[in-house]
Amino acid sequence: MASSSSGKHPMYRGIRCRSGKWVSEIREPRKTTRIWLGTYATPEMAAAAYDVAARALKGSEAAVNFPESVASYELPASTSSADIRKAAAAAASLKKAETKSETNQGTGHHHQAKNEEMTKEEEYVDDDVFLNLPNLLMDMAEGLLVSPPRISSAPSEDSPENSDGERLWSY
Repeated sequence: MASSSSGKHPMYRGIRCRSGKWVSEIREPRKTTRIWLGTYATPEMAAAAYDVAARALKGSEAAVNFPESVASYELPASTSSADIRKAAAAAASLKKAETKSETNQGTGHHHQAKNEEMTKEEEYVDDDVFLNLPNLLMDMAEGLLVSPPRISSAPSEDSPENSDGERLWSY
């Protein structure tokens, strides 16, 4: 199995830890491209997202993380990446609700209220949509290639244009 330093989960396939959250993606069959499935608060949510994508792309014989739950997940309308992402997010939400109900069984009212507070903080947020890091880095690199603008202003009494000495800078 993968080492913990690589970020991959030792038990679930298709997920890894990044910045304290769990991300999920899947490679498209017979292609080099991957479909980004999202960023999730728990490894179980990310694994459920992977399961839906695996079933949609590879069929009923796909290796999944939760074989007992995969039948309850709604499959995407098509194999487009947008439909797969939508179905993956729905499966992750279902897994979150499932995990929440399992956690709340057998606990006192105090613990149940505390768990509800914690799950409010664990809402799904796809950081890559907000950061768009690859494009940001490309824009920054392109900015370095642009020449700075020339400053043209009327010469003052102290400016080199009004002096008899040689000019230090010539453009």
